[in-house]
Amino acid sequence: MVKRSRIVAFFLLVIVLFGIMGTTTSGIVKNIKLGLDLQGGFEVLYEVKPEDGEKITKGVLNSTVAALDRRVNVLGVSEPNIQIEGDNRIRVQLAGVEDQNNARKILSTSAKLTFRDYNDKVMMTGKDLKEGGAKQSFDKNNQPVVEVTLKDAKKFKKVTEDISSRPEGQNVLAIWLDYEEGKDSYKDPAKQTNLVSAPRVSQVFNQNNVLITGSFTLKEAQELANMLNAGALPVDLKEIYSTSVGAKFGEEALHQTVFAGIVGVAIIYLFMWLFYRLPGFIATISLTVYIFLILLVFDWMNAVLTLPGIAALILGVGMAVDANIITYERIKDEIRVGRSLKSAYHTGNKHSLATILDANITTLLAAAVLFYFGNSSVKGFATMLIISLFMGVITNVFGTRLFLNLWVNSNFLNKRASWFNVKEKQIHKLKDFNDTLHLPTHFDKLDFVKKRKIFYTFSIAVTVIGIIFLFVFKLNLGIDFTSGTRVQIGSDKPITTQAVEDDFKTLGLKTDDIVLSGEKDRNAVARLVGVMNKEEIHKAKEYFSEKYGHEPSVSTVSPTVGKELAKNALYSVLIASIGIILYVSLRFEWRMAVPAVVALLHDAFFIITIFSVFRIEVDLTFIAAVLTIIGYSINDTIVTFDRIRENMRKKSRIKHVSELEEIVNISIRQTLVRSLNTVLTVLVTVIALVIFGSESIQIFSIALLIGLVIGVYSSIFIASQLWLDLKEKELKKKGYLKTQKEKKKSTGDAVV
Repeated sequence: MVKRSRIVAFFLLVIVLFGIMGTTTSGIVKNIKLGLDLQGGFEVLYEVKPEDGEKITKGVLNSTVAALDRRVNVLGVSEPNIQIEGDNRIRVQLAGVEDQNNARKILSTSAKLTFRDYNDKVMMTGKDLKEGGAKQSFDKNNQPVVEVTLKDAKKFKKVTEDISSRPEGQNVLAIWLDYEEGKDSYKDPAKQTNLVSAPRVSQVFNQNNVLITGSFTLKEAQELANMLNAGALPVDLKEIYSTSVGAKFGEEALHQTVFAGIVGVAIIYLFMWLFYRLPGFIATISLTVYIFLILLVFDWMNAVLTLPGIAALILGVGMAVDANIITYERIKDEIRVGRSLKSAYHTGNKHSLATILDANITTLLAAAVLFYFGNSSVKGFATMLIISLFMGVITNVFGTRLFLNLWVNSNFLNKRASWFNVKEKQIHKLKDFNDTLHLPTHFDKLDFVKKRKIFYTFSIAVTVIGIIFLFVFKLNLGIDFTSGTRVQIGSDKPITTQAVEDDFKTLGLKTDDIVLSGEKDRNAVARLVGVMNKEEIHKAKEYFSEKYGHEPSVSTVSPTVGKELAKNALYSVLIASIGIILYVSLRFEWRMAVPAVVALLHDAFFIITIFSVFRIEVDLTFIAAVLTIIGYSINDTIVTFDRIRENMRKKSRIKHVSELEEIVNISIRQTLVRSLNTVLTVLVTVIALVIFGSESIQIFSIALLIGLVIGVYSSIFIASQLWLDLKEKELKKKGYLKTQKEKKKSTGDAVV
């Protein structure tokens, strides 16, 4: 008897969920903060340099952050992100700031005001100013000036008495902002970069108010007043890393990546409907709720959504699909064995849950390592990946089961195996198949074990060739690891390499490499060997903005940071590998853990080889891609190992090598559809990112594309086969296992 109430409950639940999502999604999306790579902006990493050998304490760092925060308020930037990193670094992120040159200037200016005489001797300092006593005003000619209030009028009187008594031409009270010994001097006009004004003092002043005059615009006078009120920085700041993204590039990156995501997700939805019928339709509902919940949690966390974060969200959809595919394939297997739909549903869910959790936990290990060692944008990717994993389990394991449970227990699906895409002729009698061990598959003619030495040889050959290429060509490392400057130029018209090279010559800068990209070569990326200083960046931004109509994106990495990033990248891969070995050893056995790590290192090295051979630039997103592939690779391997372990338990005792080999073959065949479908759905999203996504994550997308394909190969032909060899040695050592030759001798057969 069909229980229609359960079907009605399903549709009511779906209507309520989609109603909630439909009315709140728009508001949630608007509330999510976008990173500077999606709306343009400025990021800089400062190294704190104490004065006069003073120690850098937590208090000094906190007071510096407070001073920087007051500077940011001068810029009028909403929701800045200022964080202390390590013992002596501060990272500042200003998304959406329009005048990036001005932002850099205001942040890095120490605002140490000094009043000096003709001989550059200090007469007064900023400490003589009354706190909050600076304001923008006008002089008698109605020109913008800065009026400051002094703490002690008597001190100012003594200073003006001294200066006014000096010979004409030397009666100067020079006002300096961030005066530098040896670089600045009033006597040399070429060394007056930081000179604000130099009024001549011809009379004695006995007052608290002083006007700082200069060729100020109204905005400049207001900013100087605000900066003086914000106070001088308690320490000197050295810029060791910076990146600025023009608004054009940020907007394009957002639109392109979102479009790529929509295309990828739409194809996944269509695939699930066609291949899994009703369960596939339910999966798309769960996936929609999954995307909504991720955005909701991201909003609640007040986290910043970056370009890699969107990529992680899109990839997370592919990973979430995997949970559904694993479950549905197990249910289909149980239906084909001959179980009733309800029995198949419960048995399939039971067997799939442990596999899903194991696969997600190993991926979570890689994501956690990525978060710990990554920089700001990589942390954004890792944060989204971690949220995706948790939300994926909640929605695509428990949520999917809730929806499907309503249909299964309604009895409507009884005798309707076709709704699960299982044909009647594929269903066997339960008495003939007590379990799925000997269930026929589409791949029964394939022997994955017999030719394993060929695959070993192929992988070893590729590894050796890779080592040779790495020694000869090395990796084409980007500035993230080698230090230097990267400038991305955008234009409304096609540009040429020669034109860009000439532009940098005009600026007095030498380029190391120029690559054209974008539609009809309207973008150019230039790499410079040295690290451009603030003045050079300012000049380049003004030049390219004026010539091409768009502000360029500029990234600089100091040698110190480059070495640290390379070191952290190596640590990330090593620690992730060790963590996976420990987890798999505890959950399975060490004979599965070692092959799993060998397979994932094989995948990582294969990608490195491809990048070396084809001279593809390696940047930080490449490391994110490698660690993501490690997660995917171990995910796929765990699913296969889980089936091997299950099938081993179904065997009371294994006496011959051929039986062990058959278990591996059967396990690979049984999980092959799942492996192919999962990698296909993820590949769809990655291909969409490669074709339609932003150029900023092209390297990331290409690395993933290569890694996903090789990951399936290593899970089937490397990891499983290595386990077979290790297990065979173990059982032979214990005396449980006989070879085919020994078997024939024991039965009296002739041995050829």
